[in-house]
Amino acid sequence: MSQTAVLPDVRPDATDRTNDDDPKMFHYVRKDKVAESAVMGSMVVALCGETFPVTRSPKPGSPVCPACKEIFEKLPRGGGDDD
Repeated sequence: MSQTAVLPDVRPDATDRTNDDDPKMFHYVRKDKVAESAVMGSMVVALCGETFPVTRSPKPGSPVCPACKEIFEKLPRGGGDDD
């Protein structure tokens, strides 16, 4: 990947499930795509490149995908319309 786009509103969302349907970890995805995916069932793309439909919201202390976290921490702050 030669360029990284600024994703102003990124939040974690779940994928990778255990047998009891609890997520193993959460991934960072574009915030504006979360509601659309939850309602329409469309796929979202995490910062790490994994693709999945949104089915759960993270709780404080939930495990986060290490690759997504690393990418997120390197993104420039700001860039959103909510300033």
